[in-house]
Amino acid sequence: MKPKSKILIIAGSDSSGGAGIQADLKTVTSLGSYGMTAITAVTVQNTTGVKSVVSIDPIKIYDQIVFTSEDIKPDAVKIGMLHSTKVIKNVLRALKKLKLKKIILDPVMIAKGGARLIDEKAISILKKELIKRVDIITPNIPEAEVLTNTKISTLEDMILAANKLIVLGAKNVLIKGGHLNKKNIVDVFLNKKDIKVFKNRKFVTKNTHGTGCTLSSAITSFYSCGKDLKKSCELGIKYVNSAIKTNPKLGKGHGPINHLNSVIIKKF
Repeated sequence: MKPKSKILIIAGSDSSGGAGIQADLKTVTSLGSYGMTAITAVTVQNTTGVKSVVSIDPIKIYDQIVFTSEDIKPDAVKIGMLHSTKVIKNVLRALKKLKLKKIILDPVMIAKGGARLIDEKAISILKKELIKRVDIITPNIPEAEVLTNTKISTLEDMILAANKLIVLGAKNVLIKGGHLNKKNIVDVFLNKKDIKVFKNRKFVTKNTHGTGCTLSSAITSFYSCGKDLKKSCELGIKYVNSAIKTNPKLGKGHGPINHLNSVIIKKF
């Protein structure tokens, strides 16, 4: 089987393998794409939490993106953990130099165990500059609350926050509703012309580590192969739901999901 597309992943590493670069690579590979990476940070973590975060020199992050992409040009880009202003500025500089398209931003801010993974200055530049440069932003509820200064408790709150992100310059938004205390999960896709609410069964399990990273990478995979963004979100959500349902029950804390399930896609 030959790869259907080439994807550059800009994100942090998770030593436990459930989230970050490791989850991203497993996801795009499972869905038939070829993954390349630019590592922004190395985290020391397992299913019980994050022990420490080691930053990568922002210039080296820029070099990873440029050197890799000048050799193998990606069809799409997934951006995850960007923990400082200098990192975001160098990523923006690389994207501008390479004129890369089809960019998905998963604004990783808070680890599953509650650890903060980004500083306030970085959040500010992400809102002012990076959001405008990407095709879609995919925050979960805590991340959307930080980005919009909005308390989210209902579906209506999610829609309000999504619209606030559009005002900030986002072209498309997918707010993930897994943190709402509801029987079913609702995810909201929204842009200036369209809104779609995805409703799915909620699986009762503590093993959901890496769902955000996995979903954004799945969306990137489908988008890179020619699906539109709304369809890519729909298919990505189906992939993640299947991965949660069949999770391998590993670790003592929030265990990983099962990336070894696949959804067949055809390139247009």
